Amino acid sequence: MSNEELQNIRYHQNRRLQQARMQRQVRRSQRRLNQLRALWKLFIIIFIITLGILILKLPQWRFHKNAFDSLANSSLEIVNNRIVPSQKILSALRRNQVSTKPIFLVETDDLKKSIMQLEPIRDVYIRRFWFPARLQIIVIERTPAITIAPDIDVEPIAFFSSDGKLIGRDYMPLSDDYKTVRVITYGSGDDYRNWDKSKINNFKKLAATVEADSGESVEYIDYRNPKDVYVKIPTANIRLGIFNSGTFDKVHRIPSLLPQVKMLNKKVKYIDLRWDTNYIKLDE
Repeated sequence: MSNEELQNIRYHQNRRLQQARMQRQVRRSQRRLNQLRALWKLFIIIFIITLGILILKLPQWRFHKNAFDSLANSSLEIVNNRIVPSQKILSALRRNQVSTKPIFLVETDDLKKSIMQLEPIRDVYIRRFWFPARLQIIVIERTPAITIAPDIDVEPIAFFSSDGKLIGRDYMPLSDDYKTVRVITYGSGDDYRNWDKSKINNFKKLAATVEADSGESVEYIDYRNPKDVYVKIPTANIRLGIFNSGTFDKVHRIPSLLPQVKMLNKKVKYIDLRWDTNYIKLDE
């Protein structure tokens, strides 16, 4: 073997050794880089978990322990209530303990049940707001249909809602914005506490029929004697007798009588519609 061939062999051996050395260095560098990447990922994961725990522990995620103690706090808002005072709703909420859980874990079913026990409340929606934790109580109240007063000069002491629910003096007086039919009754002969939705609708229908035929608003229905019912409009009292299905036919006679009443110079006591023949009773 010549010297030239030996030199070539040595050259190729050295080159293979250099290549192997370089490959080992590259693999070693890749392992170090992979280790650094793994450590960096672990650090990021630990950081995110720690940050999440710290964020979840912030007090803004939870209700203040005195959230139900007063209306003057930022954790509670009560809206859409016109009949039920906010203080009564707050008292209903106090039947429940203030939850110590984060707001997104708080169940509101018990809060809703407590508020629904208030008679004028028809439905409740409770909205949860995050960070800072707070509740918005949206109440849907029953619609007043008729009010009950024991005498003409006495303010109403109760009202019936349109769904037939009797609601007592705790929620009186009503706002003037509500247009209701005022019924004067002692409760004797026909106790209003036993009235149902059908009875309420009949009073509403009577008032609406009188207003449509007279063109005047009904001031009240005098039901103190169920066998001798009056309806008061600005022009005159209308005497109807017993309130039954035939009463509405009697009311339809009003348009022919009101012009005569307005032409009289004397004070009219009532328009009598009890009989087939109508007449106008003058005040003596």
